[in-house]
Amino acid sequence: MTTQQAMQQALALADEAARMGEVPVGAVVLDGQGHVLAMARNHVEDHHDASAHAELLAMRQAARHCGTARLEGCTLVVTLEPCPMCAAAITHFRLSRVIYGAYDPKGGGVDHGPRLFARPGCLHRPGEIISGVREREAGAQLRRFFRVLRQRD
Repeated sequence: MTTQQAMQQALALADEAARMGEVPVGAVVLDGQGHVLAMARNHVEDHHDASAHAELLAMRQAARHCGTARLEGCTLVVTLEPCPMCAAAITHFRLSRVIYGAYDPKGGGVDHGPRLFARPGCLHRPGEIISGVREREAGAQLRRFFRVLRQRD
């Protein structure tokens, strides 16, 4: 699966999340050859679990699938810049690449906020970070979701 195909799948998962009342974020983990290891969407509200972010759930699934806690050589494709919690998990899972769509100036942990991978004490830095992939689509999903949410209040 190409990066664009993986992002398309992540965007579809984000749409599903929005339909279920979750913040629209989807994530896909690919192995070194581009095969899908895991896919997930946000389940924070459904699971009553503030840590049930799409990328964290996808990384957990991929680790179980591979039978190891380390996802070296793997790529995380996610529709939104990972938050500090997910960025920290990325370091522990030892992902090689992170590709994300929409920037998150308020809650991001990669290119915004604490910029976890740039910190001197960071345990592991992905070898490659690609940001802004299909950013317009991913950002539009989020804006649409929160606009509808605000209209309900």
